[in-house]
Amino acid sequence: MDITNIRTFLAVVETGSFVSAAERVHVTQSTVSMRIRALEEQLGVKVFARNKSGASLTNNGREFAKHAVAMARIWDQACLEVGVGDKTAAVLRVGGQMSVWGSFLVAWLAWMHAEAPAISIKCEVGYNDVLMHNLLEGSLDIAVMYRPQQRSGLQVRKLFNDDMILVASPGAKDPLMGDDYVFVNWGPEFRSDHALNFPDISRPHMSLDLGVLGIDYLVRANAAGYFPRRVCTPYLQNGTLRKVPNAPVFSYPVYAVHTDDLADEVLQDAVYGLDATVAQYRNDRLID
Repeated sequence: MDITNIRTFLAVVETGSFVSAAERVHVTQSTVSMRIRALEEQLGVKVFARNKSGASLTNNGREFAKHAVAMARIWDQACLEVGVGDKTAAVLRVGGQMSVWGSFLVAWLAWMHAEAPAISIKCEVGYNDVLMHNLLEGSLDIAVMYRPQQRSGLQVRKLFNDDMILVASPGAKDPLMGDDYVFVNWGPEFRSDHALNFPDISRPHMSLDLGVLGIDYLVRANAAGYFPRRVCTPYLQNGTLRKVPNAPVFSYPVYAVHTDDLADEVLQDAVYGLDATVAQYRNDRLID
């Protein structure tokens, strides 16, 4: 099956019309029609119903769309692994939640670059459900997250406890859920715990889904928000931010989840690097 036809199919799905898909993949509308026709001939079914408003998926098309996404991803991964070069011993596909990428996994990447340079690393960000799906699907080798699901074929190991603390800039006058409070989205676990602890909070003046980048807003404005203690500590030490007293602390165990079939040497390097990064963070008193 031609990967170009599959990509064209996905472009039609995403844009809703053959005309818009043609613009996205930089071909004529007739070429898009030809590719979709060739795909339908291979599948033996119609995947789109064309109408005045564009193109909509048939029942068969909706079913094929699930596989088309996976096929395109596998093709991209195969191209990456084939084209990494002779000096690369292996490719490691790593995912993590936004909050864990902030400082921790970036520090781990630096360790891997220095200590395991022959391993090519492909990174992605996602929430738990997406990371677990990609691990089970085989498009990820290892993921670092909160509250992983126990699944056959996956190994889970705890790395450290991540404390979310409420911090504020010195000029914030009402940081504890007041006008200066900013809601930072750290994922479904945090949203659930936040709602349980602050059931009466009105809608915050500002909500951020920027991960650790959001701390820059607190530094620049008179504002408060929850951030991982390992990220806040340097700001607390130099007085740029202050810890808000009497605010609840939300603690989340951080786990590394990896597939059983990951090559032993690659896995050992990755896990050893994670442990070394955790040890350094403990030594710097960024985590307990």
